[in-house]
Amino acid sequence: MTSVRPVIEARQYFPDTEADPALRRRHLSGIAHGLVGSEILKIAAEIRALQRSGHTICNLTVGDFSSTEFRIPPALEEAVDAALAGGQTNYPPSDGVLDLRKAVQSFYERELGLSYPLESVLIAGGSRPVIYATYTALIDPGEKVLYAVPSWNNNHYAFLSGAEKVEIVVGPETNFLPTAEAIRPRLAGVRLVCINSPLNPTGTVFSREQVRAIAQLLVDENRRRRTSGERPVFAMWDQVYWMLTFGEASHHTPPELVPESAAFTIFVDGISKAFAATGLRVGWAVGPPHVVGPMRDILGHVGAWAPRPEQVATAQFLGNTTAIADYHETMIRGLRERLDLLYEGFDSMRGDGLPVSSFAPQGAIYLTVKFDLIGKRMGGATIQTNEEIRRLLLEEAGFAVVPFQAFGLAEETGWMRLSVGAVSPADIRTGLARVRELLERVS
Repeated sequence: MTSVRPVIEARQYFPDTEADPALRRRHLSGIAHGLVGSEILKIAAEIRALQRSGHTICNLTVGDFSSTEFRIPPALEEAVDAALAGGQTNYPPSDGVLDLRKAVQSFYERELGLSYPLESVLIAGGSRPVIYATYTALIDPGEKVLYAVPSWNNNHYAFLSGAEKVEIVVGPETNFLPTAEAIRPRLAGVRLVCINSPLNPTGTVFSREQVRAIAQLLVDENRRRRTSGERPVFAMWDQVYWMLTFGEASHHTPPELVPESAAFTIFVDGISKAFAATGLRVGWAVGPPHVVGPMRDILGHVGAWAPRPEQVATAQFLGNTTAIADYHETMIRGLRERLDLLYEGFDSMRGDGLPVSSFAPQGAIYLTVKFDLIGKRMGGATIQTNEEIRRLLLEEAGFAVVPFQAFGLAEETGWMRLSVGAVSPADIRTGLARVRELLERVS
C-alpha cells in the first residue's frame, strides 16, 4: 500500500528575484544572468496563447512546419517506425550511428560532389548543437567572430562563447548577404566567419561568384597567417536549407569552387528543414577531422545526440534517391505556392501605392517584407519601431511576423521575416486581405 505523504509547497521558499534583481545576479552565473532568450520563441508563445483564446491568425513566425501542411517523407516515417519496433532505443555512439555517418558521407559525394573521410562526419541532435560545438571548439573568450546582421542567433552564440562580435550590417543592395569586399577589411584577428545560405531570415541565396570570392579570401588570409604564425580563420557554413532553392537560385559550397578551402570550412546541416523533420532532431557537421573530433567530445559531454531510431531511419532514407526526389517535388511546389502568394500579394499592394515591398523568393521557407510604416500614423499615434509594426499587424490584421530585431538588427527599418511552413494557402489569402485593409487605413 502506498503511503500518503504531506505535500510541500516549494514555491513559498523561492526567492523573489523579480522584486530584487540584485538577488538574481547573486544567484546566477554571468552567462545565465546576461543571456537573452530567443525573441522568436517569445513571439511564438504569444501567438499560441492568442490562438488558444480563439483569435484567427495567419501565423508566419516560427521557422517550423505544421504536419498538416508539410508531413515528413513517408519513407522516413516508415523507417522511424521500423527502427522503434526493432528495438533501436539505446544510446547511439557519441559521433553518431556508423550507418548514418556513412550515409551523410555518400550523400555529400552524390549531391554536392564533395568527398570527405568518415572521421569528418559528426551527427548531433539537430543543427543547433553543431553550431554551439563549432563556436566552442574554435573560439577562446575574447577572440573575434564575424557574421552578418540580420542572421539567426549568431549574437547569442557569440555571447555564450565569450567572443568579440564583428557584425556586418547588410541590406537589400546585397540581398542581405555579406560580400567578400565587406568581409575583407574586417577580417584581421577573426577566428570564425559565420555564413548561412539560403539565409534565415531572408531566404536569399549566395551567388556562385560570391561563394568563390569568400572562399578564396579565407584561403588567402590563412596563407598569410601561416607565414605570420597567427591562428587560422575558419568558416562555419550553415547550409541547413540548401536543398530548398527556387527558380534561378542554386546552392554552392566553398570546397566546390576553391578546393583548398575544405581545410577551413565546417558545414552545418541536417534533415530538419529539407524534409520538414524539425522534431526528429537529426543534424550533422562535416569538416576537418581535427576540428570535428573535439566537437564530438564537447557534444558527448552535453549529451546532444540525435535519437538512435531517427538516426537509423535517416541512414536508410538518405540513400533512397527516388523517395527524396519525389518528396522534394511536392514540398518545393507547396513552399513556392505559399511564398509566391505572399510575394505577389505584397507586390500588388505596392503597385497600388501601399507602403510595403518584398523580395522575390529564392530559397528556404522565408519571405523578406518591408512594411514602410516608420513615421506614419495609425489611430492618432505615430509608428516609431518595428515592434510597433509587428503588434499593429498582429492586433489589427491577425498577421503574425518576426521583426529583424530578432536577428540582431538594431535599426528600425520595417523589415520582417515571414515563414510559410505552418500556414495554408487559404490562411495566406485571407491574411493578405486583412493586411491590405489595414495598410489602406495608415496615413
